[in-house]
Amino acid sequence: MSRSYYVIFNANAGTALGMGLTADRLQEEFRAAGLNATINADVNDSMEQRITKAIASEAEVIVAAGGDGTITTVANAVIDTNKILAILPLGTVNALAKDMHIPLATAEAVAALGRSEIHKIDAGEVNGQVFLHKVVVGLVPAMAAGREFIRGRESWGARLALLRYFARRIVRTKRMAVAIEMPDGERRVERIHSLAVASNEYDEAFGHLLSRARLDTGTLTLYVFKHLNFLEVLRLAGGMVLGRWRDAESLRLEKVKSVTIDSHKRLLKVMFDGDVRSLETPLHFRIRPQALAVLVPPEAEGVHEVPAATSLG
Repeated sequence: MSRSYYVIFNANAGTALGMGLTADRLQEEFRAAGLNATINADVNDSMEQRITKAIASEAEVIVAAGGDGTITTVANAVIDTNKILAILPLGTVNALAKDMHIPLATAEAVAALGRSEIHKIDAGEVNGQVFLHKVVVGLVPAMAAGREFIRGRESWGARLALLRYFARRIVRTKRMAVAIEMPDGERRVERIHSLAVASNEYDEAFGHLLSRARLDTGTLTLYVFKHLNFLEVLRLAGGMVLGRWRDAESLRLEKVKSVTIDSHKRLLKVMFDGDVRSLETPLHFRIRPQALAVLVPPEAEGVHEVPAATSLG
């Protein structure tokens, strides 16, 4: 029996804007693949309203057609239902789609849905909000503001301005004090430039830049950067490309099931799966093992397949 799909289409996502993708064209792609889909691109409804309609629909699969932020927002609504999440990567980074080996070309990604299988992946959670790759505190969220400023401006002048902005932010950013509390009650105060909490662990392999081979290990990975200057950032980026970065002097990493990050600030600005958000402290992180049902192409590895007889309800 064929599945039914409800597509939440973010026409403002990076790739969608760049290629001029419309709801009508997306509907044609689903028809060409022989898939039954409802496309919701109603700009008069908020994202929350569109998701509510999707969850209330009879569709088995809710398709997040957008960037990483859209995917995470939809996942937050889908995770505790009997719906299945599917991804059409239309963003700039498409981190989760790459980890799941989902084609980045729209027509290929739609066609792949028809042969995809139901798997279960882990979900990170902070203060009740689900994230699917990482939450970053410190330097990176400040730098992300510059990226947002030039979004849609692809001139060399804009890119050079962004590099200058990054360099200034790295030089001027001061270390911040945070309290890190482990599940066993150990609590330590550290001064850091940046800190990231990731669902599962990023690979250390040649050419693998912030990619994960496994999405179902049931752990969080804590990355603490105590000292970062411009040269160290370049060295770390080069090490990631070459597959030798975990032994960087500026980095310490730990695997945990949960962790609490506190600060004297009531609100902390964070990078939350590609979006910049402000979260109230303390930040309580935990991993939800294999909590999210997703559609994954057969060629993907590192995710837990749901047996055919297993009910998602």
